[in-house]
Amino acid sequence: MSSKGIYSAVSGAMAQNSRLDTIANNLANVNTSSFKKDRQVFSEYLSTYEKPADVIQVPRVPASIESFYDMQGGDNAYVNPAGTYTNFEQGGLRPTGSPLDLALEGKGFFEVLTPQGLRWTRNGGLQVDSAGRLVTKDGYPILKDGQGDPAQRTIQLTSRNLTVSEKGEIFDGGNPVGKLAIVDFAVPDDLQKVGNSNYTLKATAGSAPIHTEEGRVHQGFMEASNVNVVEEMTDMISANRVFEATQKAIKGHDQMDEKLINVVGKV
Repeated sequence: MSSKGIYSAVSGAMAQNSRLDTIANNLANVNTSSFKKDRQVFSEYLSTYEKPADVIQVPRVPASIESFYDMQGGDNAYVNPAGTYTNFEQGGLRPTGSPLDLALEGKGFFEVLTPQGLRWTRNGGLQVDSAGRLVTKDGYPILKDGQGDPAQRTIQLTSRNLTVSEKGEIFDGGNPVGKLAIVDFAVPDDLQKVGNSNYTLKATAGSAPIHTEEGRVHQGFMEASNVNVVEEMTDMISANRVFEATQKAIKGHDQMDEKLINVVGKV
């Protein structure tokens, strides 16, 4: 029975290791503009679920001896790492004074055209490329509202005098050239990170980007990371302590196995 229990402790140690990796990634991106922190998700997996229905004697009398399964030492519980989710809470707004820096306050994402297709980001650190287009730091065109081919929705500038209103209206030397495409998603969890502050839709996503008026654009600002260093360090200490506890449990099971083999087995 000890050999079976050790798997629960091992799965717990592996789960805390995954949690530490997530926390470390959050801390590494504390100064990354518009970065959204991740959280590890765990669930309990019961080996009982693997058994056919006729093997499990479902209890019919609550709060009594009869309310327990006839396990015969064959059922175990494990920690199941169920992945991560992204926390999309607002980050603080940091003034930069650059007219090419845009920060979103509230809901929404900027729409970006990449070689892999449409992507979405909250990182409004922009620049003007050699063709006069407004692009991200990676050189991907940021798009304006419109229908049809996204390649026809790039923002072309003829001057360096860029003005963007809180509603996302774009003015080039005082002349209107369109409005930024700011979209949101009914289910934010349908988004997944693809690097460089960009997001794409998961293969299992059931939602699609929808135009939103809720977000406000602040020119001359950048959105900071929403990572709280104190909170992450506290979580790291907690995860380390749980990890140490699972190591002690593993060691305890190993010692019990040793006694079963070397002491009880000789009796």
